[in-house]
Amino acid sequence: MQYRDFGKTGEKVSALGFGCMRLPTRNDFKHSIDEPEAVRIIRNGIDNGINYIDTAFFYHGGKSESLVGKALSDGYRDKVLLATKSPFAGFKFGFEFDKVLNTQLKRLQTDHIDMYLLHAANLKAWKNSALKLDLLSKMEKARAAGKIRYIGFSFHDDYEAFETILNGYDGWDFCQIQYNYVDINNQAGTKGLEAAAAKGLGVIVMEPLLGGKLANPTDNLKAALPEGVSPVQSALDFIWDRPEVSLLLSGMSNAQQVTENLRYADESRIGKLTDEQKLCFVKAKKVFESSAKISCTHCEYCIPCPKKVEIPEIFAQYNKSVQDEAAAKKAYKKIKGDAAKCIGCGKCEEKCPQKLPIRQKLQEADKFFKGE
Repeated sequence: MQYRDFGKTGEKVSALGFGCMRLPTRNDFKHSIDEPEAVRIIRNGIDNGINYIDTAFFYHGGKSESLVGKALSDGYRDKVLLATKSPFAGFKFGFEFDKVLNTQLKRLQTDHIDMYLLHAANLKAWKNSALKLDLLSKMEKARAAGKIRYIGFSFHDDYEAFETILNGYDGWDFCQIQYNYVDINNQAGTKGLEAAAAKGLGVIVMEPLLGGKLANPTDNLKAALPEGVSPVQSALDFIWDRPEVSLLLSGMSNAQQVTENLRYADESRIGKLTDEQKLCFVKAKKVFESSAKISCTHCEYCIPCPKKVEIPEIFAQYNKSVQDEAAAKKAYKKIKGDAAKCIGCGKCEEKCPQKLPIRQKLQEADKFFKGE
């Protein structure tokens, strides 16, 4: 395992962090985690050098934190830096902050959280919740009480919003941004990555594979990537190449992904990419943007839908149709909450981290799958 400096904190973090948003699940219920397997793969990652574990209040329908708490029992808690997030955008009065934090400590079976983040910060939530409810002071009080150690935020908005939040508080220790070879100019982007690192923050990268879409690329996208390297390793190397990156999070769902990612992390280096390989990523970005129908990462923030429209699955099949139209149409027929059930209420768009025009894209998907 390779280790890197975590900004100005003095901590050393593994280049690979374990994201607990996409843990293995059982078939009987959507958010039902396969606990024995999830515990096994998390501990396997820790045994092989991963020292950063990331979860959040709402992951897996609110069950991820409790699972992580179980995985970190038997002495594993002392081996890692534990991160989770405050669902602050939903707070209306401010007292919810301490209530939620205490719930998280109980779920995680710990007396402190190492890395505590304001979850999915955007400009609206920053102004209406973080500032209006004085949550930063509450985070500082929680730190003084020993409940948290480092203060950060995860981010989904445009660069201007990122700059506002980054410079709106002098106490940030770290931030978490979406970054990959497609998103260099989206959200915080490369400018945000560099700006945060320049201020001494640890920088965590999420969605390195863009919700898995860069792991299973189309043939033409695969042809654009560096030769002799798997699409997954290529995408991760693109991120690890940057000196500003402290670590990247991978939402690993099975033992094979853990094994492969551990090897990729071991082989990672700052400045590893050649100029020729960097040009490959420029080409790959153009290829991806010309073929992707919608940039959905399958994060599921948009659900549940009032009409039970299965938005992430619809978009997954819509994108899959680029590679295999027949298979996508066959899979779409099995979706109970299809795109035709959308009533255009827009609640999904309010929650989408990617700011996608979900209603418009659902209409497009509906027409496509109907053959119109």
